[in-house]
Amino acid sequence: MAFGWIDEQASARRRAGLVRTLRPRPADSPLLDLASNDYLGLAHHPEIIEGAADAARTWGGGATGSRLVTGTTELHGELERELAAFCGFEAALVFSSGYAANLAAVTALAPHGSLVVSDAGNHASLIDGCRLARGTTQVVEHADPDAVRKALGTAKGPAIAVSDTVFSVDGDAAPLAGLAAACRAYGAGLVVDDAHGLGVLGDGGRGAPYAAGLAGAPDVVVTVTLSKSLGSQGGAVLGPAKVIDHLVNAARTFIFDTGLAPAATGAALAALRLLRREPERAARAREVARALHTRLTASGHEAVRPDAAVVSVRAPSPDQAVRWAADCRAAGLAVGCFRPPSVPDGISRLRLTARADLTEAQIDRAVGIIGDTRP
Repeated sequence: MAFGWIDEQASARRRAGLVRTLRPRPADSPLLDLASNDYLGLAHHPEIIEGAADAARTWGGGATGSRLVTGTTELHGELERELAAFCGFEAALVFSSGYAANLAAVTALAPHGSLVVSDAGNHASLIDGCRLARGTTQVVEHADPDAVRKALGTAKGPAIAVSDTVFSVDGDAAPLAGLAAACRAYGAGLVVDDAHGLGVLGDGGRGAPYAAGLAGAPDVVVTVTLSKSLGSQGGAVLGPAKVIDHLVNAARTFIFDTGLAPAATGAALAALRLLRREPERAARAREVARALHTRLTASGHEAVRPDAAVVSVRAPSPDQAVRWAADCRAAGLAVGCFRPPSVPDGISRLRLTARADLTEAQIDRAVGIIGDTRP
């Protein structure tokens, strides 16, 4: 029977406790939200909403075509210039999602005969970029510059190392300075995904590469998402102008994809401008993450020390993680639940995301609910 194998896989997922389901949320959810990636609390900020609405009124509901045809508006150009300047890079290119930006950066910078060295803990979008690239991929130990250096020593042609700056599962930061040194020892490029660093790390939220002194480097390319700290949607690649020009001509997820919708572009631009005015939001997000970690560990939970705004709490098993998250929800708290195969080490977790707009009372409430519902 056609697609009969789907039933077999569905049964296997049920037996393993790994079934995923969609849960639409209402616009006025009463839950305390520690599950979203709205690190700076901007998704519902009046200025960001107005930025989206004004862009839609001016440019319409959609971009109407690919960026190379009709999909590039003056608003896209504004966002690219301001984003590049904010993060300290020469140029930027906006995509319809952070996923598309990662696919573009990896595939377009890994031609035939090249080597891609990929961290074992990388996000799925980077992994898929490696799979689609025409070069050869070598996966190395997590956050290990020496392993990267050793792998690059085997390259017979162009090479890049690929890594998240902040890993989405545990929230640990990559050793960017060590990775850059390893790449430079072999003349390789460094491509890093700063999805969880932009808006949280670096001076005023300028990102992890900025904090590591790599902003604007001629051998560093950075991808970002607009859907986390900036409260909108979309992604971008930042780097040397010649790299951005190359992506315009060679990146399939740019050439053949409809441009980012005007509303999302306007919202991201409004959020970026607000962050420039209120840089303290970045420090507050980090402060909230540290407070969550301190209070959770004091309560006996096994929580990973956060390097940015993600706080990971270990769960005994996939089934218990699911029940724990459900019990938290029933008590009024939304938390993320990460299980295999989304976690590279096979350990299930509750994943909490700190927000700059959380109050001390809300932090205490969240920690209390997590403790009260612990399996």
